[in-house]
Amino acid sequence: MSYKILIVDDESANLRALERLFREDYEVLTAGSGADALELLRQHDVALLITDQRMPGMTGIELLKNTASLRPRMVRIILTGYTDVEALVEAINCGQVYKYVTKPWNNGEVRLTVSRALEHYETIKARHDLEMTTQRLKARLTEIQELAAIN
Repeated sequence: MSYKILIVDDESANLRALERLFREDYEVLTAGSGADALELLRQHDVALLITDQRMPGMTGIELLKNTASLRPRMVRIILTGYTDVEALVEAINCGQVYKYVTKPWNNGEVRLTVSRALEHYETIKARHDLEMTTQRLKARLTEIQELAAIN
């Protein structure tokens, strides 16, 4: 299965490096700001978002919070060069982050993290599909019970 991943960073060198790292295996979208990322997310069904934390205009965590209703099952990774404990705690507590990766990153480790994140995405997606099927079956069962009560 081909996945779309969105990489967001205000540093173009980081965007290019990460795009090169993943473009052979995934469809990679890039954005230089949180606002640009939100626009892309309105247009594309993205499985994974990798965002820098410290960006002008909108932090990575603010972006993650803004994407929750737009793409609820999308997996989110924060990438940062700063050890910002408060940001890490906030990201974990708001439940919007799958993993926190520090810069400079190790290409092998980031590739493994992305692979595992996409496995997590598949699990979330499968669970959602099962929940939808269960709801449809319950509604159908209620209809059948109502029809049986009429006869």
